[in-house]
Amino acid sequence: MNSNPVGQMFDRIAPVYDILNHLLSFGRDFFWRRRLAGTVDKNGKLRVLDLATGTGDILICLLRRNPNIAEAVGLDISENMLAICRRKIARHKLVDRISLVRADAAACGLAGESFDVVTMGFGIRNTPDAFKTLTEINRLLKQGGTTLILEFSMPANRILRGFYLFYLRSFVPLLGRLLSGDNHTYRYLDTSIEKFHCTDDFCRIMQKAGFSDVNATPLTFGVACLYQGTKPNESND
Repeated sequence: MNSNPVGQMFDRIAPVYDILNHLLSFGRDFFWRRRLAGTVDKNGKLRVLDLATGTGDILICLLRRNPNIAEAVGLDISENMLAICRRKIARHKLVDRISLVRADAAACGLAGESFDVVTMGFGIRNTPDAFKTLTEINRLLKQGGTTLILEFSMPANRILRGFYLFYLRSFVPLLGRLLSGDNHTYRYLDTSIEKFHCTDDFCRIMQKAGFSDVNATPLTFGVACLYQGTKPNESND
């Protein structure tokens, strides 16, 4: 049994996780994943790690759009999510290119400096300490490696932000409850987004964790953001 509260939460909603994501984002989650996958370097053979991989949609998108990814690892704390991920990987005939690990993204135990790219989609706000998780990502990356992080954010435009907050506080929990029967999880989604760091603050945390060339790209009027950072080469320190 999963002893981690976040792991338990995702274990509960795993069967309806994908359909709820597509409905609640009005299908924009497909575009967001493609945008992340399109940012990956197309040169050289890459080893990639996807943290909080969930049911594997980012992992699969990465490999389908980047044939130069020689090996990929997907890591998640929820066994029920990984079970769905395994079935998807088999369906897409990617078993020989992907391995899955059940572990905590903030302390995964994988070897340091062993990945060219580390990605994370809509998971870092679910970790207890974003800085600690970013420090772990930095440890896992090779020098010169890249991290790409997708996360929800609040629109800068006041009017849009007002509509978005109404949507998060009213519609998201209602639909989540109707489809999943879980009263807590989709209320948690709202509060976790509202409480997460603003874009500028998160960029500063990335820099503090040791990343250079940090930038943030707002997506879909700012309801999501793609963050990118590089682990510097020692010679550039």
